[in-house]
Amino acid sequence: MVFLKRRHVLAGLGAGLLLSGRIRALHAANPRNLDEKPRFDTSPFQLGVASGDPSPDGFVIWTRLAPRPLSLDAGMTHNRPMLVNWEIAEDEHLSHIVRKGQALAHPELAHSVHVEVTGLKPDRPYWYRFHIAGYDSMVGRGHTFPLPGASPARVRFAAAGCQHYEEGYYTAWRNIANEPIDFVFHYGDYIYEGGDRKDGMHKLNGRPFRALRRHIGPECYSLDEYRRRYAQYKTDQDLQAAHAAAPWIVTLDDHEVDNNWAGDSDQDGTPPGIFRLRREVAMLAYYEHMPLRLTSLPDGSHMQVYRNLRYGDLMNTFVLDTRQYRSDQVYGDQTAAQGADVWSPDRTMMGAEQERWLFDGLGRSDTKWNLLAHQVMMMNLAHRKSGHAELVYSMDQWSGYMYSRKRLLQFIEQHCPGNVVNVTGDAHRHFAGNLVYDASHPAPVSVEFLATSVSSGSDGLGDDDTFSRSVRRENPQLMATTDQRGYVICDVGRDVWHADLKVLDKVMERDGRLSTYASFAVERGKPGLQKA
Repeated sequence: MVFLKRRHVLAGLGAGLLLSGRIRALHAANPRNLDEKPRFDTSPFQLGVASGDPSPDGFVIWTRLAPRPLSLDAGMTHNRPMLVNWEIAEDEHLSHIVRKGQALAHPELAHSVHVEVTGLKPDRPYWYRFHIAGYDSMVGRGHTFPLPGASPARVRFAAAGCQHYEEGYYTAWRNIANEPIDFVFHYGDYIYEGGDRKDGMHKLNGRPFRALRRHIGPECYSLDEYRRRYAQYKTDQDLQAAHAAAPWIVTLDDHEVDNNWAGDSDQDGTPPGIFRLRREVAMLAYYEHMPLRLTSLPDGSHMQVYRNLRYGDLMNTFVLDTRQYRSDQVYGDQTAAQGADVWSPDRTMMGAEQERWLFDGLGRSDTKWNLLAHQVMMMNLAHRKSGHAELVYSMDQWSGYMYSRKRLLQFIEQHCPGNVVNVTGDAHRHFAGNLVYDASHPAPVSVEFLATSVSSGSDGLGDDDTFSRSVRRENPQLMATTDQRGYVICDVGRDVWHADLKVLDKVMERDGRLSTYASFAVERGKPGLQKA
């Protein structure tokens, strides 16, 4: 087992990435230890395919060779670089190939492949697949974005995340695979790092329930353990179908590393230098399994996650990172009253550099809409614990970082009022509401749609549990909430942004029934939700 081993980027890393300059030069040279005649006794494409981070002329296509994905070596007995063939076509039968090539699958990256395809036409679908040693991968569908100056009538995307493997089937992903969408935004918690519980028992709001599916192995600390955990999740056929159906725009949250980590701090008080070792291998495993560009390849314990993607003149997407640069949570990361610490200018959610990048991007943006795609709730929601008088707030959400929150809302109000929409997650419930400064300033500055979990939280408690009643009573800015599994569909037109909160009646059994819990609309130039 590789334990906390740092994996450096070796010569030849960019051979399959089709970039310019140094990377392109590396592409021309095969390593001396190349396995020129790889052999497999079963398909090495057990983890499916994916596309991501679209641009007007291309996107990333991804796969990973893993003939036996649940073993620590993934069945790759010949641990050498291998050439993987790829092809892009204009039709789903791949009869009209427009791009093809070879990419190196490096053992340093768990034999994953990230090809940055370029030279495609804007604003249209393409289909792709991989081939090696007589085996073809499944066919995936990508989609390029419109040119920056184009004026598309609409863009439609799904927002989802929090997919605890043990707590439910991925019925939401199967439904997303069948949605007519342009892309998926995954807000984080792609895996859960915890180990298998010997008795298989979990708890939801004090209620015990037995895990539907079991994690393989202990809590993840080593690179091999994180790799196997991603492989276990990616063997799910519904998740593979959603990846193959549309390009994904991804960001990570806490469980890709450790629950509620913040900057250099974990929840257990581990010395920062030691925790950074865990963060380093966790981020490398994340990169290896996501359709990300080379710019997101981790450098030690740091990974470039925040970035901007433009959809014509209709929407700018700002993908944020609210984990790597944030200050540690105050008050022991417990739900608590908002004391002076949450307002301290010395504490940050995004870090100074990312905040400057975001403010500069928002200030320059000339699109009809701006999407802030991030991890945790921005609404400042209060609730009362049973038998207690004081209002309490989450210290892991923006409500624990009120100085940063106020700065962002002030910038939105002053520089781009009425065209900023926040799409977030992590809370395992649907929430939809207006973003206001506080109770004494109730005018909406922006809006937020928080997508519930795909499976985390099991079947849930519905929309009339104690917590739901409390937050509705204490927060007039909250328009809807329910503790059910599902996802959010955003249908963005040039003047109106529609959002549907999709829910499933069950995930502990297959084929749960999908319905729309609530629908909302936002008019451009008029911040505030309207029921649709």
